Amino acid sequence: MTIPAGTEGYGLILTVDLDALARNYRALCSRFTGRQIGACVKADAYGTGAEKVAPALAAAGCRTFFVALPREGVSAREMLRAAGIADADAHVHVLDGFFPRASELYRSFGLRPVLGTPEEITRWTAWRKDEKATLHIDTGMNRLGIRWDRIDELVPAAVANDAGIDLVMSHFACADTPDHPLNEAQIERFAAVRAAFPGLAGSLCNSAGIFLSDEAHHDLARPGIALYGGASHPDAKTEPVVTAEARILAVRPVRSGDTVGYGGAWTARRETTLAILAAGYADGYLRAAGTTDGKTGAEVSIAGHRAPVVGRVSMDLIATDITDIPTAALEAEGRDIFAELFGPNIDINEVAEAAGTIAYELLTNLSRRAARLYIGETEKN
Repeated sequence: MTIPAGTEGYGLILTVDLDALARNYRALCSRFTGRQIGACVKADAYGTGAEKVAPALAAAGCRTFFVALPREGVSAREMLRAAGIADADAHVHVLDGFFPRASELYRSFGLRPVLGTPEEITRWTAWRKDEKATLHIDTGMNRLGIRWDRIDELVPAAVANDAGIDLVMSHFACADTPDHPLNEAQIERFAAVRAAFPGLAGSLCNSAGIFLSDEAHHDLARPGIALYGGASHPDAKTEPVVTAEARILAVRPVRSGDTVGYGGAWTARRETTLAILAAGYADGYLRAAGTTDGKTGAEVSIAGHRAPVVGRVSMDLIATDITDIPTAALEAEGRDIFAELFGPNIDINEVAEAAGTIAYELLTNLSRRAARLYIGETEKN
């Protein structure tokens, strides 16, 4: 590849395609039968860079954003303001609720807490003037939220009104497994919740939930991983948004019987040629992604050819077996050669599975020492 200006001193280059992000957003909108699609931009927009991603989503028509923490909400609001989106035109919801010691952030930046305990509702109601909030009802996740079968006892409709609540939400636990019986149970429970709070908008769907039955849709969906190209449901086909490419530092022969990397975890079974890449677990590429003598690991793509990652991934380096790649494909005429760790040729979900994890973890662990490039028409606006 031709090295973009300003990236010469980096071992790993991350390219974020904002047009692909916008297309994913619009594709989800076309599938959803409710009123609107929001976006989860917590954890720095799943590691892709919220500073660029939130305005790009806003340009694609998104007007409702979900973050985990008040400070993330402040950043999201500042990005939206910088993009010319007025506070009244875009909602920012804080999933972790109301932090009393950070109360002025909610007012100054128009943040809406997602309230999940009676005590939290009481604190919020005593503090608020005319600010709005969201009520979180637990329908089966058993994480945050008030149990669905105790809402009449803990949150009567009058309390919700006093708290300025205009949205009630819950969260699927197993939507990525379409046939899981808990999905239907949560759909039924949330329908009962909606009946208990007539007039309030409802939100149940995450990325995977959008691909369940229309009964799950309600008014607002809040996808996350599907926006960024990760797998959420067997029927969810979204484009890759992030391409990770690591510089090839060295090509070296290894004899049959030699081991590679820490712990000698992989043994060459033939005369082998290795390419050593300038990336590792310090960059978020997980240590468990390598092939060992007892486990098949991930692959990379070099000049259009796949090559297995061999041995344990170390902090700064990855070894790949390029023995079967034609020599001509590796001739760069003085240019740097890079290996795609994931992107259009290597599915990020495939890499995650090889490492025993999910795409969420790979994306949110992406290193800040990598060069980051943003491409697409959205970036030009």
